[in-house]
Amino acid sequence: MKSLVLAEKPSVAREIARVLGCTQSHKSYIEGNQYIVTWALGHLVELKMPEQYDKNFQTWRLEDLPIVPERMGLQVIRQTSHQFKAIDSLAKRKDIKECIIATDAGREGELVARWILEKVHWKKPIQRLWISSHTDRAIRDGFKKLKPGKDYEALYASAVCRAEADWLIGLNVTRALTTKYNDPLSAGRVQTPTLSMIMESEKVIQTFVPKEYWTIKADIGPLKADWEQNGEKRTFHSETANRVVSKVKDQKATVASVTRKEKSEQQPLPYDLTELQRDANKRFGFSAKKTSSVLQKLYEQHKLVTYPRTDSRYLTNDMEATMLDRLQAISSGYRDEVKPLIANRGKVLAKRVFNNEKVTDHHAIIPTEQRLNLSDLSTDERKLYDLIVRRFLVIFYPPYKYEVVHAELDVNGETFVARETVTLDAGFKALSKGEEEQQQSLASIQKGQSFSVKSVSSEKKLTEPPLRYSEADILSQMEKYGLGTPATRADIIERILETEVVERQNGRLYPTAKGKQLIELVNDELKSPELTAKWEKELEQISRGKSDPKAFLRNIRSLTGQLISEIKKSDKKFRAHNLTGSKCPECGEFLKERKTKEGKVLVCSNLECNYRKRKDPKLSNRRCPQCRKKMEMHNGKAGLYFQCRPCNVVEKAEERKKAVNKREERKLVQKYTKDDDFGTSLGDLLKAAMDKKD
Repeated sequence: MKSLVLAEKPSVAREIARVLGCTQSHKSYIEGNQYIVTWALGHLVELKMPEQYDKNFQTWRLEDLPIVPERMGLQVIRQTSHQFKAIDSLAKRKDIKECIIATDAGREGELVARWILEKVHWKKPIQRLWISSHTDRAIRDGFKKLKPGKDYEALYASAVCRAEADWLIGLNVTRALTTKYNDPLSAGRVQTPTLSMIMESEKVIQTFVPKEYWTIKADIGPLKADWEQNGEKRTFHSETANRVVSKVKDQKATVASVTRKEKSEQQPLPYDLTELQRDANKRFGFSAKKTSSVLQKLYEQHKLVTYPRTDSRYLTNDMEATMLDRLQAISSGYRDEVKPLIANRGKVLAKRVFNNEKVTDHHAIIPTEQRLNLSDLSTDERKLYDLIVRRFLVIFYPPYKYEVVHAELDVNGETFVARETVTLDAGFKALSKGEEEQQQSLASIQKGQSFSVKSVSSEKKLTEPPLRYSEADILSQMEKYGLGTPATRADIIERILETEVVERQNGRLYPTAKGKQLIELVNDELKSPELTAKWEKELEQISRGKSDPKAFLRNIRSLTGQLISEIKKSDKKFRAHNLTGSKCPECGEFLKERKTKEGKVLVCSNLECNYRKRKDPKLSNRRCPQCRKKMEMHNGKAGLYFQCRPCNVVEKAEERKKAVNKREERKLVQKYTKDDDFGTSLGDLLKAAMDKKD
């Protein structure tokens, strides 16, 4: 009898199959003596759409809402149905004794597998592989410690609740807003409060009134000092600034007090996903989605980091024994940093990082025991891996110790302050690549000393509004209010960008005219981050078996009806901000201009009309021979041609023949080479042909 192993992706399945010794490769699975390893392609099964319950729902109508099925059904996703059929066939084999779920160890991974098993009517035992990395050792150890499937029933229930809640609220409210206001308006359980936070920030910025203020600086003996009054380093009155400058000019300063305090800064904990996304956005300008994508490759393809979609920054106690192996694995790329740590046998000095109580499903993101080869990594992968490694290495270093020196000087009754930070022990900051701050010497300053005021000046400034949110900022806000999970936050940000309610400009998130109107139309309950955070907390409780999933879904169904009723009764108005003066050639309605990744397009404002036309010419990868800019693509009477308008250069498409790449070359060789041919070079092929002729 054999075990059916269900992985989430083909690449992971191949690695598991190799470690388990499965060698017989088939189109949809890999078989061995004890195991058959197959895979999903992400989700193979999803919740049924409204039209599967009633064909009338295929047309969006406000009067049909809310759509709340008595029992939510499942359907196989058409595009990947071939893989589902393969799994269904394997599940019916009589030599299969059990299923081992080996999808990603998290809420979504559990849902991927359980929905497939539910759809194939699985009745046999279920076991769960729960691992945090895909190294050979982790896979082998994981299969030695398989968990009973029933241990994860609560996690599955939580995943179902999340999926059904998003379907009920997101689908119904989106349909209601879209049909009532005749414009594609998207709303959801998490995306709407996220948009609301961006809008609240925008209101603060728009209503902000700048004020003038003055700061006063002085060179006093060897010191640079700032004027202070009651702890404030600025004044909002020009008269005060002028008075202070004239009062202290060319005067003597007396050191009224000198205080020295020794302080220490603890080593930062390793990354969870949200913290890593924040840092990657601040340092490299990576979007949250890009960080997730690059991180997934480091985890899945290169096997260099542990499970990425974690919300913990701690490690389990038993991991302390693996630290030396991890250091040795990364030593080829971090020789100088790692050498003293290996000599110390991988002793971790930040002992607080080991805490079983603070590790939920997965521990923090750290390097695996997989040997590092930096040349295998792309530039982006290397940048992200370096962040993870350096944050990991700090736990082996001592805390940063420093002394803060604070000197107060009295100048003719006015107070000036000089501060300095002196490093006593660089500790973990020795790993930092940044330059140390330039320090002035306060070491020899004593109370009662006097100095001459060399110069003093005031500077007029204006108060500034808060900056608009970067992705790092909005991730922090989402984490603060518990909006979404580490695994879903990047997709939520991308969703509000795709629906054109927010746009990126110079790394900041700006609300659009459509977004400003949408937030006025949407229900107040749906805008509240606190309400969504409450739902997320309840989902977390359900996953731990401490809350009732049925009660949660009853509340969601009730709320759905309430939200739709409010939208139907609303007398608010919406005006499409992107209407043009041009009319659709097919139905006569006005066209709207939309921004897409491929440039600006014109679409019909009639939701039932599918007319769509590119506004800007499509750019090709062909470069102008004069200015080297990308040329426009056009279709004329003579066929496809390329044009550079500034240089007035036109080239026909057939003037340049496309070079055959290596992949295509291999395909051609395989096509014209039979199995018994002894070579793949042109000479070999000709010789074989001549021999056969003879």
